[in-house]
Amino acid sequence: MADAAIHTEKITKKYDGLTAVDNVDITVEKGELFGLLGPNGAGKSTLIGMLSTMIRPSSGNASVWGYDIRSDSTKVRKSIGVVFQDTTLDQKLTGRENLDLHGRLYGLPKKLRHQRISEVLELVELSQWEDEIVQKYSGGMMRRLEIARGLMHHPNVLFMDEPTLGLDPQTRNHIWDYIKDLNREKSITIILTTHYMEEADRLCKRLAIIDHGKIIARGTPQELKSALGGDILTLELATTEGAGKLTEHYKANPSSGSVSASDNIVKITTADGERTIPEVLKITSQLDLDIRSVSLHKPTLDDVFLHHTGKGIRDAESGAGTMKTLRRRSRAGK
Repeated sequence: MADAAIHTEKITKKYDGLTAVDNVDITVEKGELFGLLGPNGAGKSTLIGMLSTMIRPSSGNASVWGYDIRSDSTKVRKSIGVVFQDTTLDQKLTGRENLDLHGRLYGLPKKLRHQRISEVLELVELSQWEDEIVQKYSGGMMRRLEIARGLMHHPNVLFMDEPTLGLDPQTRNHIWDYIKDLNREKSITIILTTHYMEEADRLCKRLAIIDHGKIIARGTPQELKSALGGDILTLELATTEGAGKLTEHYKANPSSGSVSASDNIVKITTADGERTIPEVLKITSQLDLDIRSVSLHKPTLDDVFLHHTGKGIRDAESGAGTMKTLRRRSRAGK
């Protein structure tokens, strides 16, 4: 896959016997905005770490911009930019000084370095704050500066790990606009990890959904949603036990529609939601179940995740702590 921006074959990473990334195969085309969607602890950051040569794979192969991540790691690093999940800016330096330091580390000549600093600061609309120390920046301004830093050396591929994590909705929308403009106007290949459904839906041309280190679904957002069928009927029952009874009924009668449950919420995928509502109400009455609310909507990416895993993405995040601890322990031991 020499023409692909990124290509992996069964790439795997294990920590202390647990598998963080499990035999992942993905191909990202040049100029594509590709998303890795999954809960915290699913393996997204570990995969990015391997592709950016910061984490050594346990097995499998991968190339970035045609360069092998093991044998050509130096060329890979020159071809990529990375926006990390956690800020790595020097808080005591100004915005310009942070960018200048990054340019020096990449060996950019002084004249080119100063030119690029001005260009990327203008791109992310931070020119008027370039001489302020980063400590005074807002969260959104820091994120924009990190994007600017990742672009300093004209990378072919930009990795963005949870680029809007912790930002307010308004700032998040501004960052989304920057990302779309970068991909569209600068033709930069972008690989973005996120656990925000709306972010993945609005930004990404194609997605791979990852859970417990495995790719469980892939395609365009519309393809993934359309594959579920017509409508999603959501019922909030009074108890978790009631949700279990309704789920068991539908699993015993699969012709009535596919079903998934999380706590006291039951979701039924059906070709005709309006016709299904009275049928479901009749069933819940026969089973003597109390319903708090009923709603009908077209499939979302959260429904896609629930369909493939049996749990919502927020439920999946509750088990993320163990894998994060293992990654920290592994790094500390190196």
